Amino acid sequence: MNAMEEDSPHEMQHPAQSSSGVVDVPPATEAPPVLRASDQPPYLPSPDDDNADTPMENTFNNADPSTMSVTSSVYDFLEENGRTYHSYKAGKYLLPNDTRERERLDLQHALFLLTVNGRLFLAPIGDNPRNVLDIGTGTGIWAIDFAQMFPEAQVIGTDLSPIQPIFLPTNCRFEINDAEEEWAFTKRFDYIHGRAMASCFSDPSSVIRQAFEACAPGGYLELQDGVYPFQFAGPTQPDPNNAMYRWAGLIYEGAAKAGRPLNRVRNYKKWMEEAGFEDVVEQYFYWPNGTWAKGEYYKTIGAVFQQNLLAGLEGMSLKTLGRLGWSTEQIMPFLSEVREEILNPSATRAFLPILFVYGRKPLSSQIGTQVS
Repeated sequence: MNAMEEDSPHEMQHPAQSSSGVVDVPPATEAPPVLRASDQPPYLPSPDDDNADTPMENTFNNADPSTMSVTSSVYDFLEENGRTYHSYKAGKYLLPNDTRERERLDLQHALFLLTVNGRLFLAPIGDNPRNVLDIGTGTGIWAIDFAQMFPEAQVIGTDLSPIQPIFLPTNCRFEINDAEEEWAFTKRFDYIHGRAMASCFSDPSSVIRQAFEACAPGGYLELQDGVYPFQFAGPTQPDPNNAMYRWAGLIYEGAAKAGRPLNRVRNYKKWMEEAGFEDVVEQYFYWPNGTWAKGEYYKTIGAVFQQNLLAGLEGMSLKTLGRLGWSTEQIMPFLSEVREEILNPSATRAFLPILFVYGRKPLSSQIGTQVS
């Protein structure tokens, strides 16, 4: 049976349920498909244009303004082509950090939550994590949500950009930090979280090794990321002249030239096992662009992902296509064509596989066992 036929098989089950780890999002009327590593490429539902789009409600919690983080805007951001970028370790991260990008990151947070029916994490971390680290925290929205969910935990978020809120829960703070440098935390962590890291690191395996060292025995590392390149669900590949199709290939090529190949996410499980994590679990989901995919769950995800793509298109493209020698004068008209095709998803039926992977540090490990 073709993956696009109406009754395409896929494993339908909810992620493992827990009394914790869920924030308030509208319930889906059907569970997301949990796809294993052997299910590549993910089976896709059929187009079903008769179903209406499902609106997305606000999923964000307001931080309790009970304390102030020491993190403040102490660095002058670099400005280029009307966008701002981090100045600490300038150039390491290709995307901007301005208001437009922060709004997109918060929308992306909602998208990850919708994917797993409101869960902040899938790892079985228990009900009482003490020390938690969020690397590449961005706007800090995940860390704040986690801190509010577990008021007894101490949550640290790190990033190259000081773009997090000032007023925070008492148990949450942020640090300007480069996760590719040697970690100097005095605590060992019960849970380390990283999300949308595909373009962040020149050597993700070294970051995973440092996470292993920084975990307390029995602690978990969980990574959530897009599995690039984009996939296309039609019976044939899209027209090679289609702007969306061309853009997907150019972004993939430009990121590789920048030293941030996007095809390494599939290696997360292998690198975690090589670092020493045990019981490593992979779960695959996917985000279709637009509402072409069958079912209310997929249409909701697709509608939000489409908005996220549109919001991030310029930020994802300026520096990445610039690495291929494109000028701003060439990039901007091309992006206008890409926007038109993103809004015409039936021409490509593009989707991005999403991987959640987590593993536990052995209780018997003698590496970095000091817990404070």
